[in-house]
Amino acid sequence: MNTVVKPPRVQIPVRQYFGLLEEYLKPQRASVILMAVCLLFSVGLQLLNPQIVRFFMDTAQKGGAQSELVKASAVFIGASFFQQVLNVAATYFSTRVGWTATNALRANLAEHCLKLDLSFHKARTPGELIERVDGDVSTLAAFFSNLSIHLGGNVLLLLGVLVVMTLEDWRIGASLSVFSILAMLVLARVRNLGTPYWKAVREQNATFFGFIGEQLSGTEDIRSSGATQYVMRSFFERLKTWYPVVWRSNMLGGSMWVVFEILMAFGTALAFGVAAPLYQNKVISLGTVYLIYQYTRLLAEPLDQIRNQLQELQRADAGISRVTELLATSSKLIDGQGANWSERALEVEFRGVHFGYEDDVKPDPSEQPEHLEKVLENISFKLEAGKVLGLLGRTGSGKTTLARLLMRFYDPQHGEIRLNGIPLTSAKLDQVRSRVTLVTQNVELFQASIRENLSFFDPSVSDTRIWAALEELGLHDWVRRLPRQLDAELSSANLSAGEAQLLAFTRVFLRNPSVIILDEASSRLDPATEALLERAVTKLLTGRTAIIIAHRLQTILRSDKILILEDGKMLEYGSTKILGNDPNSRFAQLRRTGLEEVLA
Repeated sequence: MNTVVKPPRVQIPVRQYFGLLEEYLKPQRASVILMAVCLLFSVGLQLLNPQIVRFFMDTAQKGGAQSELVKASAVFIGASFFQQVLNVAATYFSTRVGWTATNALRANLAEHCLKLDLSFHKARTPGELIERVDGDVSTLAAFFSNLSIHLGGNVLLLLGVLVVMTLEDWRIGASLSVFSILAMLVLARVRNLGTPYWKAVREQNATFFGFIGEQLSGTEDIRSSGATQYVMRSFFERLKTWYPVVWRSNMLGGSMWVVFEILMAFGTALAFGVAAPLYQNKVISLGTVYLIYQYTRLLAEPLDQIRNQLQELQRADAGISRVTELLATSSKLIDGQGANWSERALEVEFRGVHFGYEDDVKPDPSEQPEHLEKVLENISFKLEAGKVLGLLGRTGSGKTTLARLLMRFYDPQHGEIRLNGIPLTSAKLDQVRSRVTLVTQNVELFQASIRENLSFFDPSVSDTRIWAALEELGLHDWVRRLPRQLDAELSSANLSAGEAQLLAFTRVFLRNPSVIILDEASSRLDPATEALLERAVTKLLTGRTAIIIAHRLQTILRSDKILILEDGKMLEYGSTKILGNDPNSRFAQLRRTGLEEVLA
């Protein structure tokens, strides 16, 4: 039997509410004002209509003129119609405000996630981040539209009813005021009980969709290995843990409706209980009795709306908590002041670099992480500008990690990496990644045109430059054969591995970097395509610094220097020619034995 663990209670600081409202509603000041005006006039008309009915009843009871009754009826119909128009307008503006605000928040969250370092993304699945950026924000749509203005409008209507009732008779006003205060306290208490469960629901959603995204991306491996039953068993286990959390949150949400109905029944009985003796003693008229009844019923509307909005606030509490938590997450990579790299080719230097990936268990932020998966230890070398380094090592020796550090996807725990004598940490991240380019065997293609894939959606890259780069790689004939050429829609589904790899090289041509890292870039290519790649690499490396990670001897032999890693340590470093001629060197042994066999 599944047990439900009560989530910790969430306390959302008031400043987070007002901070979000100010940031995302301020640009929509005009729409917010119009929405507020519509709601204000709507509140006024709701308070006016019962007065018109009372006038009609009292006039009819006293035998007043028919023309007065007709006028009262006409005013009532006109006011009711205008009130509906105002409600429609307020709904339109509130929906517009809500969608505009949430779309802006989604964009900010997506941009923020893209700026976070790889350790953040490594610890989270894509499905979890999608739920954060979209699912959590969706719960805030009502917060930005209804809760920001409608809640205030309903509170204003509630106060208006109580003021009017107090003016009619202080006893009735006092009774309903006490009732309203107690009702709000009860509803607020019930709302607080549900908030932690709604946050738990959001977290369960993120975990579930992260699991789904992970399994769908590995469909081929799951089928080929016969793991379908295991995946489905895991699927149902997650559903079983998801259900009790959703059930409990819905039960607590539904309890607000039950509490509200009980409160309104008590409020109606209270109103009649106070009005009946006053009418019997002829203190108030029949029209005033109706007025008290109608205002009591009218009192139910703002209380009901406030109840609904407080229930939405339960969801908003969880969404705000998770959204602000994500926005408060900062990258471990601190942007530098900027560097002046005027040369085309740059010198690369590693000085005593130590690096290890942190465990999934996050240490206390005030303490240095003690549990690291050591990957690189005391890496020191200097690669002169315009030279090519061949980087060798077994799988897991740290080759790709070295490339990631040079791209500044991570910072080393100890040591320093320099370009032309300037520490990477002193440069801006955009500068580093515009001057250093990494090409891997796994090419990411987008559901977009060839032009957009090659230019990374930069409209300033002209077609002339794109065609020139394609011609350099021998891809121009292939692209020209496509029905729409550069406008052809592209995805990994309609490209071979070799074509995708060549398109990745075209991107490099267009970026014109100073340092190029080729991480196993030719391992997926057939001989014919690799011949095209080798020709392109020769042109690409001219006048640039490069690090080539490869198993194939032909690619490594173009290197000026060789660096061999083993278990994250430097096993051998030196000139390709000198090491190749030294029969005792590790590199010479690899040449004799065969790179593919030894380094696999």
